[in-house]
Amino acid sequence: MVSQDVFAPPVHTLPPSEIDTLRQQLLQAQRLSSVGELASSVAHEFNNILATIINYAKLGSRGGNAASQAQAFEKILRGSQRASGIVNSMLGFARNNAPQRERTDIIELVEEVFLLTEKDLGKHRVQLDKRFHGRPVAIVVPGQIEQILVNLVINSRQAMPSGGKMRVEVGENAAGDTVEIKIADNGVGISPENLRQIFEPFFTTKAPDEYGRGGTGLGLSVCRQIIEQHHGRIRVESVVGKGATFTVKLPKSLPEDLE
Repeated sequence: MVSQDVFAPPVHTLPPSEIDTLRQQLLQAQRLSSVGELASSVAHEFNNILATIINYAKLGSRGGNAASQAQAFEKILRGSQRASGIVNSMLGFARNNAPQRERTDIIELVEEVFLLTEKDLGKHRVQLDKRFHGRPVAIVVPGQIEQILVNLVINSRQAMPSGGKMRVEVGENAAGDTVEIKIADNGVGISPENLRQIFEPFFTTKAPDEYGRGGTGLGLSVCRQIIEQHHGRIRVESVVGKGATFTVKLPKSLPEDLE
């Protein structure tokens, strides 16, 4: 098995103010790219929800007994709430630029990610295995960590073009000073020569799709940047033909210089 562990401070030559502006623009561009990846699956989900609402609205409008009308209205309410939840999650993810760190339930954050991605995974025949241990909490910028996880989930799904299995595991490490999130797939894997470059800006192994669109090479680079800002680590292990495992480690407390 080949692995790559990334934990190195970036080297910059631009003034700090320009670096911060460019960083925020890069984060937003990558976030919107992820939204675009999920858009077709979300649209399909909305079509299903709207079909349910329309059918039960027709049923309720026909009259009938009180029990059947109550059931129709309950189905309409549930469908509307589901649609509202998806819209709010998608808009929140697309717009969330808040830089504040806060105590965050990491499992709750992971569940929010799967609210956004579950239909995309189902569409591509990916089986999800979630393994949560306890209720680990870390002091993070929630929107940024959510962005990392969405990107890693999409990457893992893309590594299984014919479908497969994805395992997501969340818990504290043995020492208890970090929260670990593992996302593993049984896809095509990453070759050793590519493994050394996957966190570099603009490096991509994704071939263009039927519309001529390939990878931007920004996703994992942005993940690395966010994790470095959190004083965390990201590690990848891979065997060609057997899949890859990405492990994100986040400190449970702030470094002294940020307290």
